[in-house]
Amino acid sequence: MAADDADRARLWQDRAVQQRLPSILDQPITFAHRGARAYAPENTLAAFELGLKLGASGLESDVWLTADGEAVLDHDGVVRRSLGRTTPLNALRRADLPAHIPTLAELYERCGTGFHLSLDLKDPGCGQVVIDITRNADPSMLERLWLCSPTWESLLPLRGQGAKLVDSTRLSRIKEGPERRAATLAREGIDAINMHHSDWTGGMAVLFHRFDRLTFGWDMQEQHILERCLRMGLDAVYSDYPDRMVDAFTAQIGRPA
Repeated sequence: MAADDADRARLWQDRAVQQRLPSILDQPITFAHRGARAYAPENTLAAFELGLKLGASGLESDVWLTADGEAVLDHDGVVRRSLGRTTPLNALRRADLPAHIPTLAELYERCGTGFHLSLDLKDPGCGQVVIDITRNADPSMLERLWLCSPTWESLLPLRGQGAKLVDSTRLSRIKEGPERRAATLAREGIDAINMHHSDWTGGMAVLFHRFDRLTFGWDMQEQHILERCLRMGLDAVYSDYPDRMVDAFTAQIGRPA
């Protein structure tokens, strides 16, 4: 589709969804993507603290395991050395990492557990480690822990432990079609699906809601995009700008509880 056609299609969708469609969650989650990365170095404790201070109800990051089994929060999963060289995080011990890369335990120590947390699982086996650390920090946090993977089948061993499981994908990758995917996720106990905001329409959200699957959308940097997706009834939105998310939430739903 040409860019002009795509823009016209989105404008038509905006006009079509004038009234907010219902979400499953009474209060959709506003995830600060990598913390408030628009205003602070991403995936640092300072960025996570700022995201919550600006009003986000959730935080987002990627989680990796170090060589000594520590769950750490970082996007690229490598430490950059001189001359452009990189070393994978899972080849290093926690003590050898740069100070700005926090552990999951440090996040809970600094920010508490009164928020939602969305984590992209980057290393095999890290999901169980994340669940164990979270349970030790605060068992009630498990119901606000969202574990995401682009391969939903890899999440199946994590079922039944309290954490929520999320299929992170794109519409173009759902070869069997969205209705069959929704039915499969419902049957297999995967709680939510997370797609780029451009993949969502009001009808698509209604389809997944019909199977009681939550609908998440990411990469929403402008307020009009956030408002459009909240009108569609999405259950969670992700943005680098927590303040814009709060403004969009207030405009479409009211003041956050």
